[in-house]
Amino acid sequence: MTEPWQVAKRKRVFEPSGSCFRRAATRESRASGNILGARCYRTTAAPLSGVTAVMPVHVVTDPTTLVPPHLQRLPIPDLTRSSTTTDTCVKGQVVQKCSLVALEDDDYLLRTVIQEHEDHQTLLPGPKSIIAILFGPLAKDFSQAVNQGDLLVLAGFTVSRSPTAKKDGLHPCNLQLDGGEAHVYVYPAPAPAPAPAPALGPITSTISARPTAPKAKTPKPKYTYVALKDLKAGMVVNVYGVVTFFKQPFQTKGTDYCSTLKITDQSNVKLGCTVFSDKLEDHPQIYKIGDIIRFHRVKIKPFNDSINALTTLGFSILTFDGAMGSPIVPRTSSSKFHFTDEDKRTVERLRAWATSQSAIPPAPAVPLSSVRPKTFFDLTCQLLAKSVMDSTCTLLKVWDGTMCANPLLNLFVQPEALEGSMAITGGRDNLVANVLVYDNHVEVAQGLKPGSYLRIYNLHALTQSTDPPPGDGAGHLAFHLHGGTAYGRGIRVLPDDSPDLQELKRSLDSLQRDPNDSSLVEVWCTPPQSPEAETEHSVTERTCDHALRCVTLAYVKEATPPGVFHVRAQLRSYQPERIHQALKLHCPKCRELQEVPDEVAIASLFQQGMGHCSGAWAHTGYLDSDVPGRGISVHLPNSAVRGEDQLVFVEGATLGEMYLMSRGQRNMVPVRSSDGRMTLLDLSAPFLFQDLKQHYGCKRCSQVKYVDPDAEGTRQMDVSGIAEALGVSPLQYVFLMKLELEDGSGSLDALLWNDAEGFFRAPASDAAANQELQDWVQQTMDKLCPPGGSLEERPWLDLCLRSYTTEETETVCYQIFDTVTRGPTSDV
Repeated sequence: MTEPWQVAKRKRVFEPSGSCFRRAATRESRASGNILGARCYRTTAAPLSGVTAVMPVHVVTDPTTLVPPHLQRLPIPDLTRSSTTTDTCVKGQVVQKCSLVALEDDDYLLRTVIQEHEDHQTLLPGPKSIIAILFGPLAKDFSQAVNQGDLLVLAGFTVSRSPTAKKDGLHPCNLQLDGGEAHVYVYPAPAPAPAPAPALGPITSTISARPTAPKAKTPKPKYTYVALKDLKAGMVVNVYGVVTFFKQPFQTKGTDYCSTLKITDQSNVKLGCTVFSDKLEDHPQIYKIGDIIRFHRVKIKPFNDSINALTTLGFSILTFDGAMGSPIVPRTSSSKFHFTDEDKRTVERLRAWATSQSAIPPAPAVPLSSVRPKTFFDLTCQLLAKSVMDSTCTLLKVWDGTMCANPLLNLFVQPEALEGSMAITGGRDNLVANVLVYDNHVEVAQGLKPGSYLRIYNLHALTQSTDPPPGDGAGHLAFHLHGGTAYGRGIRVLPDDSPDLQELKRSLDSLQRDPNDSSLVEVWCTPPQSPEAETEHSVTERTCDHALRCVTLAYVKEATPPGVFHVRAQLRSYQPERIHQALKLHCPKCRELQEVPDEVAIASLFQQGMGHCSGAWAHTGYLDSDVPGRGISVHLPNSAVRGEDQLVFVEGATLGEMYLMSRGQRNMVPVRSSDGRMTLLDLSAPFLFQDLKQHYGCKRCSQVKYVDPDAEGTRQMDVSGIAEALGVSPLQYVFLMKLELEDGSGSLDALLWNDAEGFFRAPASDAAANQELQDWVQQTMDKLCPPGGSLEERPWLDLCLRSYTTEETETVCYQIFDTVTRGPTSDV
């Protein structure tokens, strides 16, 4: 499900002045170089000489051609939002080119990533790649003329803050190109040998608006890949996907091993996959959820009410780390496989898509310092020693360089029965976890080599004791890997160069460098500071009556939902960053969540509703409009309540005129004529205006009636009474935000929704009609997450969290409730 703030449109409070009205500023903001309210700076590019038909994209057919001399080159790492960019250009190579997106008629958007050209040697430290966003015809021309690998010179751009810099690791700014002032000079990537890079200087007539010579045909790829949504039973296909669940290979009743997993792709379709092979090395080398996998020659077969992919003769499997920025290195036991630049781009696209998908559950890997009793988790660790306990159980002694908050159970084993050495720990048994491996996992455990790095999946932490002293009720923490393969249970050896081992190796290296340094042990082995400390510095407070102890976010993520938790964390980021985009419409009946409609679309509905009808109304008046010959009808029902609360039906008015007329009026209903009778406009438009407030109805739950001049039953002149009389199920304004929390043990995304009004101490319906109240809420968020400040400088938040599972996707979600911000309420 697409997150609501990812498609949010700008909602503005209208301030009429005379007959002029402010309108939604989506296109206007973009035309002025402003997206999402970011501050922008525009550069310019002078017209080119020697070119008869100047187009925004210029393809340079001669690689020795020089770009215009008036353009001064600015290296990408040197670029800031305050840079002087007049008559400036940026040069770089296209490393990623996304698909063209059609916004509306003749309006397009395209996103690309360019990397600083390698011939510029004296660069400041910092990101060398930056996002460029192109709009309108420029985006369309760019899509047709530019390929990945081409060298670009960009001019006439605007510079703004990149809202995705923290996630994608690219430049904190982005470039935006729109309108006639923007120009793109394209030096196509040569084949087969690279040509010299262009230098700054005069440009000649070898630049054309379009390629003048036909490009060489792109060789047909050896393999084609099918999207998961297009699969049908009986097909033998090649597919890519992101792993959402997997089990380690297990022995079947025959001679084969079997692996099962589930994958998904950008179509959001999930596919179960089954791999059979008598060789363990032929099975997919999956290390965690989110890894990327490629199948060649799998057969799609019906399975229950769905389909399943099954390996066939000659199948091939490659897997890749799913983390953004990690090296794209195929994991396979085969020395021969087909892997091209297009495959690399496919992996990069899947990584980028998976990073933003809440449907892909995070891997439940936690360090020993965050483990709590009675939880299941994945542990990344180093094997120190092992010992066979009996035919159904093997003991593994492991560590990860952190100290568990609970005392650990130490199982004594005779030295001669122990394979491996514990000397590296320096006698610090409180750092060593004893893992008891049972049943079908014993064979794998016995083949492990001490010193290797492991990931143990679905490990169970529980308290037990050997012979406790009388009266000692405190149990010690032990770890069991139960038999079976449920929940992906198993053991996997990680390669030494795995990106997931970098932090673990740093921790262990520091401990081994000076094993007698107690202060060093404290740094690496002490769990994060107790969330209960320093509560006086928190800028929020809980209003619940729960008698709960504060826990870490890592503990919350490991707990089985549903649950209620008290946490203390800092706010790393939040979405959307503009409060007007956080305002949504929610139906309490069908629970549908909608965007607040765009004013341009609403104005069109009012225009379509022009016309008049007759009826036995108690009073009908006519007002002049700004358009000669067009009048506005104002109707009062026969039994209407008189006074400022009277119900008034308005026919033939534009949206702007409704804003003017409703000022100071309590209840004004826009209507239109239908078959000689009066009815409401389409429910995408407000059905009721109350001064500055507009109220909307749910299309799914409403049963709109014709408006009766004898308005009996409309005597309760509030929103619910009027809506009931009109057959409308009213929508409610709500706040909806996603907060990224962090506390040292990990991070967690939590929704602020049902209790958002209490959190901000401000009603969403009032904020929708009051710009000052929106500004007040924005100031509250700036206090919780100061713009530009580091995480260490941000205040701590005392929060009450609830975990739950969605019905549709069975995704675990977290929501903030029973929490308010400290300080006075808004008096706006």
